[in-house]
Amino acid sequence: MEKYLKELENCTLCEWKCGANRLEGETGVCRVTLPEVASCTLHPAPPQSYTIFLAGCNYKCLNCQNWTISQYPDNKEKLRYEKIRGYVEPKELAEECLRNLNSLQGKRIGADRIFFSGGEPTINLPYIEKIVEEARKIDPSVKVNFDTNGFLTQRSLKRVLDFTTSITYDIKAYHDEVHRAITGAPAEPVLRNAEYIAKNAKDKLWEYRVLVIPKVNEDEIKPLSEFLASIHKSLQVCFLAFRPNFVLENHPGASRELMERCVEIANQAGLDNAYWSGTPGLSGEVLTIEDKVEDKYEIEEAKRAASYAYKAGCITHPRSCGNCGSNQDCDVKRYIPLDEESREIMRLIRFVKDLSEENQ
Repeated sequence: MEKYLKELENCTLCEWKCGANRLEGETGVCRVTLPEVASCTLHPAPPQSYTIFLAGCNYKCLNCQNWTISQYPDNKEKLRYEKIRGYVEPKELAEECLRNLNSLQGKRIGADRIFFSGGEPTINLPYIEKIVEEARKIDPSVKVNFDTNGFLTQRSLKRVLDFTTSITYDIKAYHDEVHRAITGAPAEPVLRNAEYIAKNAKDKLWEYRVLVIPKVNEDEIKPLSEFLASIHKSLQVCFLAFRPNFVLENHPGASRELMERCVEIANQAGLDNAYWSGTPGLSGEVLTIEDKVEDKYEIEEAKRAASYAYKAGCITHPRSCGNCGSNQDCDVKRYIPLDEESREIMRLIRFVKDLSEENQ
C-alpha cells in the first residue's frame, strides 16, 4: 500500500464521513475504493488546461453530463464500450501532464494548468495531492485547478486551498430540499464552503457555476444570488444552460430567455460579475409530479426533481444518500439514458408534435 493512501483506511474526505476502509474494498456513498483515472485530455474551455477526469462521485445528481464517469463503477456492466484508464502512478501522471502542457497543442490553446475534475475529485484527494507534489518537483510553478461540487469537509477544503491556483465551484441549489432532490445530499456544507472560499481565498476562485434547470431549480437563482452578493458583490458567477442528460434526459433545456433572466436576477441582487454560458433551447417534456413524493417535499421544484429520482428507482425521500439503505445498490447510479442518436430522434418527434399542435 502506498503511504499517501493510508487515510483511505477510514475515509472522511467528504461530508458523508462514511469511515469506509477503501483499501480493504469497503465503499461509502461514492462507491469508490482506490483512485481511478477515467481519462485525461487537453481542454480549451476556461481555464485552459490538461484535465484529469477522476472516476466516481459522492453525489447522485439527476442531471449529470459526465454520468459515465461520476456513476462509475455501478454502471460499468452496462457500459462495456466505455474504457477507463484505472489507477495511474502519480509520478507518471504528473510527467504526462507537464508534457502535454508544454506540447505545441497545449501552447496553441493556452493551457497553463493541471485541472482535476470528475466525477468529484474530493474523494481522491490524497492521490491528487501526490500528483501535484510530483508535478511541482519538475516545475514548481505549475498551476492547478480543482473543480468541485463543494461537498468537502472543512479540513479537506483547507487542504485543497493549500495546493490550488484556482477553483471552479458548482452550486446546485440554495434550499436544502431542492439540493437534496437534485443531488441526494444536503446543501449546508456546500454553502458553508462557498462562503469560506469567498471570504478567505477569493483570489483562488475562478467562478461559481450554477446549472440552470427549468422547472427544477430556476427559482433557486434569486436566493443563491442574494446569498453570494451578501458575501461580496464582485464574485464571479456563471449560469450554465442545462441540456437534457442522464435521468433528466427528456427534460427540456434552459431557454435563452431564462438564462438572460438569471443574469438580470443576479445583477438585481447586487452581483457585478454574473454571466451565462451554454447551448439554450433544447426541447423536452416536463415530468408530472408523482403522488409518491408529493407529501415528502414542500417546494414545488423539489417535488418535480424528486419525481424524476423516484421514476429512476430512488426509494428514500426526502433524498439522503448517506442515510439510504440502498446506497450500495442504487438504481439511480445504474441508470443508463438513451444514446445521443436515440435522444435526437426523440427531440425530432417532440418538435414535429409541437409544430403540429401549433398549426391546429
